[in-house]
Amino acid sequence: MHTHQTCHRVHHQTALVKFSCLLIAGLFFTLTSTQLSAKEFTEFQQTDSPAIAKALGVTPKHYRQIEPSLYYMSQRYGDSLSGLSSTQRHTRLVALAQFIDVKRNAVADAPVIGPGCNLIGLLDPDHGLDPKEITSLATAYDCTSTIFKKTSPSGTLEEVGNQFLQSVAAAVESKNIPTTIIVLGHGLPTEIQSYHIPVDRLAKSLLDAAKHTNDSSSVDLGHLTIICDDCYSADFMINLATTITDSCRTQSLPLKQLPTLIAGTNRNCVGHADVGQKFVPHFWRDVIELFYIRRPRPTKITLSDFFEKVDNMMFGYGRRPIIQGSRVVGYRLINPEMVQDPVVFVPLSDADLDALRKAIGLQKEAACDHFLDIG
Repeated sequence: MHTHQTCHRVHHQTALVKFSCLLIAGLFFTLTSTQLSAKEFTEFQQTDSPAIAKALGVTPKHYRQIEPSLYYMSQRYGDSLSGLSSTQRHTRLVALAQFIDVKRNAVADAPVIGPGCNLIGLLDPDHGLDPKEITSLATAYDCTSTIFKKTSPSGTLEEVGNQFLQSVAAAVESKNIPTTIIVLGHGLPTEIQSYHIPVDRLAKSLLDAAKHTNDSSSVDLGHLTIICDDCYSADFMINLATTITDSCRTQSLPLKQLPTLIAGTNRNCVGHADVGQKFVPHFWRDVIELFYIRRPRPTKITLSDFFEKVDNMMFGYGRRPIIQGSRVVGYRLINPEMVQDPVVFVPLSDADLDALRKAIGLQKEAACDHFLDIG
């Protein structure tokens, strides 16, 4: 049984209060990823990154965006790197970095919010998140939207959660309509906590709907994008993707494509928000700032907008820029607790998996994740 307690860390900053949601004590859970140890990551930065970055020839900004992804890949497929000389290790890591960049380029223009898209929102019932947090974007980018939030005292969390899952299932069956599902609130590695929706229940809703589509010979969720801005959202996404993959294997269902998954917090990270007149999560606030408030607005919000622009804006939380002259030449970590470092997971095709195995030196039939952290 998992034991946890909910805490709130409050930091006063001008007229606003910094709110850290859902710190978990005594929680043990199994993930397919390795938690980002500051010591291990620092060692990776010192021993591996200089040679990799030099070989790639990319800008420092670009490398810092893929560096955590590359670190996690080195942990996930560590067996294929063990016993190698430093030169051989770096050659494989460079190949992995190039593979990540190939996928970043391939999906860069994929629309997340834009004309013809459908948006489904699930908002925390206890905070001042307003449907306009999503409907304003929907209107501005010519999307349809359906928002779920428990507001009526007579309603229940279960009822709203069920309505949300029914809407998600309908979106799965509408394969011709790209749909983005946006969850804002509290989260755990294995649950949308605001509505007590376990990760396996969401996975089952997605799979059951996929099996009822016209083409039930394979599971194709490629027209879906799921965004979670809550605590431990990357952990939740990894568990969701892994649960879907394992369920397909157990049921002998060919998995054509997983959804694209965007997490507002990286592995083992809590989310943060400003609490003033309303509750404003940092990640989603930056999305609204970049693509709704600022002018001119783009015609659509693409995946690269998240793993480049939003990621770059979020990098400033918990860090202080190092300025030389008029240029930012680096960042100094000042408060690790405020760091969220969002992450984007994209689905991998069979051809992608073959390319990944080749890059990392795995056998042809070696097990690989059907999703990739691209930063």
